[in-house]
Amino acid sequence: MRKIFGYVGKYKIYAILTPITVALEVLLEILIPFFMANIIDIGVKNGDMVYIAKTGGIMIAMALLALFFGAISGKYSAVASAGLAKNLRSALFKKMQSFSFSNINNFNTASLITRLTTDIASTQHAFMMIIRMLVRSPVMLIGATYMAIKINATLAIIFLIAIPVLGISLMTIAIKAYPRFGVMLKKYDKMNLAIQENLIAIRVVKSFVRGKYEEEKFEFSADDVRKAQVRAEKLIILNNPIMQIVMYTCMICISYFGANMIIAGNMHQGQLMSFISYVTQILTSLMMISMASVMLVMSRASITRINEVLDEEIDIKDDNASENNDVKDGSIEFENVNFSYKKGKNLVLKDINLKINHGETVAIIGGTGSAKTTLVQLIPRLYDADCGSIKIGGIDVKDYKKETLRKNVSMVLQKNVLFSGTILENLKWGDKNATEEEIISVCKDAQAHDFITSFPDGYNTMLGQGGVNVSGGQKQRLCIARALLKKPKILILDDSTSAVDTETDKKIRTAFKKNKDITVIIIAQRISSVIDADKIIVLDDGKINAVGTHETLLSENEIYQEIYSLQNNQV
Repeated sequence: MRKIFGYVGKYKIYAILTPITVALEVLLEILIPFFMANIIDIGVKNGDMVYIAKTGGIMIAMALLALFFGAISGKYSAVASAGLAKNLRSALFKKMQSFSFSNINNFNTASLITRLTTDIASTQHAFMMIIRMLVRSPVMLIGATYMAIKINATLAIIFLIAIPVLGISLMTIAIKAYPRFGVMLKKYDKMNLAIQENLIAIRVVKSFVRGKYEEEKFEFSADDVRKAQVRAEKLIILNNPIMQIVMYTCMICISYFGANMIIAGNMHQGQLMSFISYVTQILTSLMMISMASVMLVMSRASITRINEVLDEEIDIKDDNASENNDVKDGSIEFENVNFSYKKGKNLVLKDINLKINHGETVAIIGGTGSAKTTLVQLIPRLYDADCGSIKIGGIDVKDYKKETLRKNVSMVLQKNVLFSGTILENLKWGDKNATEEEIISVCKDAQAHDFITSFPDGYNTMLGQGGVNVSGGQKQRLCIARALLKKPKILILDDSTSAVDTETDKKIRTAFKKNKDITVIIIAQRISSVIDADKIIVLDDGKINAVGTHETLLSENEIYQEIYSLQNNQV
């Protein structure tokens, strides 16, 4: 909780003023019953209308001041808690942006979204409770208890016995309920994951007529959330009946013993009324503490989940990298590189030694699961090797700042991603300051210009979420154009022309050949896509099986021969 409060930032002044104004409001409320008792025991008893009017005026002024401080504290607490939520969301999102692929693998997307929304909203409410209700309640409890004891210490014993009974009950409920709310939030994650998958794959769902199945799956997830909520909250709801029992028992006892004291002449009527008001304040403050405890129990699980993201250790850092290192050229060298997704366990890449010269076009080919994608992801440090070194331009990738390295390495992934907005806005991800001529040039190289200009709005055509209103091949070509616009030293195409026809694929490769200042790495399944490469790397089970030209491999390498034969027969 202390760590979370550190994100209040510039809203700290409101967080400080809130408890101050709350305390002033409560102190005024505590004094009002004292003056009320004096009106009855002095003014009414003596028939002194001047005293009644004067004291009544003071009470009205105090009530108005209490109202003012209450309104101000409400405003300040709202500003402080909303500011905390804003800063937390920003910090969480910023931390996610710094995640490596390994870090991302530790959380699923639905869980991260829940943490950014539901968990932060819960934390926001808890923070508001702490700076307002958890200040108001203790101040009122202490102040009202002091005034009640001052009026009649003997009668005060009744609620002094009740307070520890309530405290033990509430603490027991809170301890028992906390783990149940943690389970409930995990159920929320599962439900959000079902929603996300269904929305992303809605076309697949409809094409396979699996709507009914998805409905049943979601209903099952929603029911799991319901059960978890009921299990958690059936403990929490015990707070209110326990409070009510204790409260009304105290009131009955105080009324009975207080009336006897008045009859015996040990207490005045005004004092009893004032005492009952203070007891009401005490029990109300305890009820507010109870409500705040419920909210804190619920939010504690959320705060833990938020801290899990904030405390996640980023495994790819560039703290020791030099600011002065710049990528001079696109030469790449792997030296004795091993890699596993779980450090040291089940090696995915084994003893990789490879040298690629600047300006070369290099192809990587191999069967499914041969670690082709994994190999190229080590180049821009999307993952770090377990051992060995990877050099670009003669310098170890770990000696570059990540931003410098990745600005010089463009990567078109297997899963092409476009964002909501115009085609032009998507292309400018490569270079926000690119000129119209530069944009058209890269689009022509990527064979995208013609289909873009065929749209009524051309480059200003709006793309739906994920580029749903363009075909798979068009999406691939837009992603290639975007990557080229970065003017990288190294361009990596991870099976990124699989959805285009062979003629278009050939034109794209021809365009790459013209630019000798870029090292191009192509991962492909089709021999026709790699046949013109300067060298072809054959991967097999995470190892380099062979390196050579198309002609060399076709005459000497069995794996390459088999792939070629299969594809040739298919033709």
